[in-house]
Amino acid sequence: MSEDLRYPVGRFRRNGALSDADRIGCIDALAALPSSLTLAVDGLTDPQLDTPYRDGGWTVRQVVHHIADSHANAYVRMKLAVTESNPLIKTYDENAWAEQADALKAPVSLSLDFIDALHGRWTWWLRTLQPLDFARGLQHPEGSAADVDGLLQLYAWHGRHHLAHITNLAARNNW
Repeated sequence: MSEDLRYPVGRFRRNGALSDADRIGCIDALAALPSSLTLAVDGLTDPQLDTPYRDGGWTVRQVVHHIADSHANAYVRMKLAVTESNPLIKTYDENAWAEQADALKAPVSLSLDFIDALHGRWTWWLRTLQPLDFARGLQHPEGSAADVDGLLQLYAWHGRHHLAHITNLAARNNW
């Protein structure tokens, strides 16, 4: 674990093309996130949900809603990569999304249910892909190229990253 509250599991580092076993590990991490996230916020009060995980950071509520937003975008990006030839992806301003009324005030149960359904479908689909599908590429508007393997690694990390924001805050505050 990192001492940096922004990156409690360290910064993301891509490992290149994944082995079949590494892919399964990343998919399993995505599959486990909904229950881990639900457990992490279970029993938290509204004031606790509205506590930032660090000074200047998002609240627990915003983090949960951000995971739903971000992982929905990731699912669509992966589907585009597998079904189109090097598609140009659409970006979004995650900070602006986190300041919308739903991210600030909606019950976390809405996103927890969404994440559970999304991850169920996403990981079911990922387990059907062939090794060549994971090499399928996509293009970021700022010029960087990516592939499904890279996105899989990124979002497995992303789930651990934000889950640690919540669990570390809870541990620091003895919740």
